[in-house]
Amino acid sequence: MGKPKHYRPPGKKKEGNAARYVTRSQAIKILQVSLSDFRKLCIHKGVFPREPKKKVKGNHHTYYHLKDVMYILHDPLLEKFREIRAYKKKIKKAKAKKNDELAKLLTSRAPSYKLDMVIRDRYPTFIDALRDLDDPLTMVHLFAMLPAIDRLKIEVKRIHNCRRLCHEWQAYISRTNKLRKVFVAVKGIYYQAEVDGQKITWLAPHARQQVLTDDIDFNVMLTFLEFYETLLGFVNFQLYHSINVKYPPILDPRLEALAADLYALSRYFDANYRASVQEPQVAGSSKSEQEQEESNLRLAQLQHQLPANEPGALMHLVQDASSEVEEDAATRDCKNLFRNKKFFLSREVPRESLLFVIPAFGGIVSWEGDGAPFSEADDSITHQIVDRPTQGHIYLSREYVQPQWVYDCVNARIILPTEPYTVGRDPPPHLSPFVDDEAEGYVPDYAKTIKQLQAAVKSDIKPLPGTGNDDLDSSQNMLAEGFINRTEAMEAAEKKRKMMLLEKQYHDELNMELQGVSSENKQNSENTESEEQSLPDVEPIAEDPSRLMMSRRKRGLAKAIEIGKQRKKDHVEKLKERKRNIEAAQKSEKKHKKAQLS
Repeated sequence: MGKPKHYRPPGKKKEGNAARYVTRSQAIKILQVSLSDFRKLCIHKGVFPREPKKKVKGNHHTYYHLKDVMYILHDPLLEKFREIRAYKKKIKKAKAKKNDELAKLLTSRAPSYKLDMVIRDRYPTFIDALRDLDDPLTMVHLFAMLPAIDRLKIEVKRIHNCRRLCHEWQAYISRTNKLRKVFVAVKGIYYQAEVDGQKITWLAPHARQQVLTDDIDFNVMLTFLEFYETLLGFVNFQLYHSINVKYPPILDPRLEALAADLYALSRYFDANYRASVQEPQVAGSSKSEQEQEESNLRLAQLQHQLPANEPGALMHLVQDASSEVEEDAATRDCKNLFRNKKFFLSREVPRESLLFVIPAFGGIVSWEGDGAPFSEADDSITHQIVDRPTQGHIYLSREYVQPQWVYDCVNARIILPTEPYTVGRDPPPHLSPFVDDEAEGYVPDYAKTIKQLQAAVKSDIKPLPGTGNDDLDSSQNMLAEGFINRTEAMEAAEKKRKMMLLEKQYHDELNMELQGVSSENKQNSENTESEEQSLPDVEPIAEDPSRLMMSRRKRGLAKAIEIGKQRKKDHVEKLKERKRNIEAAQKSEKKHKKAQLS
């Protein structure tokens, strides 16, 4: 009888993948923890499964690197989990003996753990934390919109904490003008901010009633949320202290109860920020009393559920400190986009998003309700955001636009004309700022229009195709005509090109007749030349020699790249064909209407 396939003599050490990787059950046996605690440890410490080249135990196992398991084995968090497990056994034993007083006492003294050292271990520098902030922001914004359900262990206190963290983050981004891109999609609203040179993108869900399904493991999501809350708290602390603002801020309960959290922290800032700068440091006893007072106010804040999700409670927190930070060119452009413009939000618009976006670009905003900075009857309002088919009472001193106008202006960095966005009209397509049209190979018409408008604003006016410089007397005319009559201008330019080609052909034929050369001979010669050019090469095209020198894997990668490029070309052609069909349908509809009128 021969030796088995993976025979190892007794006493010899394991080698290769058998020594480097262990299965999940083996890792749990080494750490001596339960499966749920093992998952928590892996999430908190950033340990993830590996895929070894050779799976010794079979393909149906999950493998972890042995160094990762030993890294968890010597972590203080593991000892804390064991202590909590042993303490839960004491509570269970007291309940089994029907000793309710002892069970309540033990429950009140239950040990807990903090993830502060884990955050400092995983993110040695602040830039490292900013680079990994996309998923935490998306997760925290998601749970800020979810309802509290005891069955799924989603507590009210945790939802309050998520909303507070979201508001604090958005307040900093808005008041320091760090927001760069906004895109409204079906999933939610995508935002992109630039903090310390790092681009941070996150997704905030729409303010709708969320329905929770049973196919989601909320225990795993809550473990991730626990880590993300701690990380975002550290980041907010560092950001607020970088502009000399005390953290954490405290909301005014009276303004919070009125849903007027736009100015809820402005009074706190005026009372505490200036006092902390001017007064000397107090003694240790008075400092501890002040911290106790702030913690009591903070607990009182958490006991009230936020009536609305507006992040405006912190918008004016850093109104004086933000001016001290040096601004780059992009920040100055964003700060002056909506300068000297006052907006009023109607009830039906997404108030939370607009209260975040408009102040981030220098605008002043108010809403309908108690605690608003100014009412709808204010004469200084320049724009009113409306999202309804008709508007009843109209003020002639302001413009009524749809919410998409704000987002398109933010992405274009210019003030777009408001006529296509007026109430009751179908707005232009909402283009994504995260897509590079030049790289994709297809530039939409509205993107071309925005580029023309940007050039006009920068006094670098480029004429539309088929038009001369005489048609561009002023930038205002170019703005109006180039935006409103874009389709007509393109049609006129195409007709002008055709007329110029026909005129040139007519003059060439006249010159040929004067020289005694017939146009038929010229046409026959052109046909022969085109036939000669269209003849295929007799010699077969040899394969690229560089391909012959490639390995099979590299040839497969090159072929996959070519397939991707061809797929992109097919997608562009499909878009162009769809555009031609839409234009043809519009032309036929116009002709049909003209025929009916005549």
